[in-house]
Amino acid sequence: MSVSQAFLQEFDHEAKTTRRVLERVPADKFDWKPHPKSMSLGELAMHTAMNPGAICGWAAEDETTFKGDKTPVPTSTAEIVAAHDTSVAKYRAVVGELGDSGLSSGWKGSAGGRTIFEMPKAALVRSLALNHWYHHRGQLSVYLRMLDVPVPSIYGPSADENPFARA
Repeated sequence: MSVSQAFLQEFDHEAKTTRRVLERVPADKFDWKPHPKSMSLGELAMHTAMNPGAICGWAAEDETTFKGDKTPVPTSTAEIVAAHDTSVAKYRAVVGELGDSGLSSGWKGSAGGRTIFEMPKAALVRSLALNHWYHHRGQLSVYLRMLDVPVPSIYGPSADENPFARA
């Protein structure tokens, strides 16, 4: 199996899981933060929803110049899920188009005239589009737990979705 096909196979599985988490984000709690330095629930959910597509958009370029754009503030859970679905489609399109040869080419990210990141596009997709995405999904599941929202199964049963738990 090629690297790009492996990324797509992993991504498809993870995207379904992430969508289940995002569907549970309560709109009436979008402003909630577990700590003053934390993102709000709405910001984190939208960031998680948009992450893979945005980062694969960078991989479609040889160099990305960061301008400090902020993640849009959501107004509904449906908007977050729609952003996720758009992001999933973009990730699939870009990784499919790049293929293994495109993933082996270099990428650079810069801001303020200086290079911040420089790596092969495969590393960009692995570390930022996937691992970074999983990290934020994990944060989001903790936010949900703290708000007493049932957490879906992610890599196995959760306390809320456990077929082995006693009723």
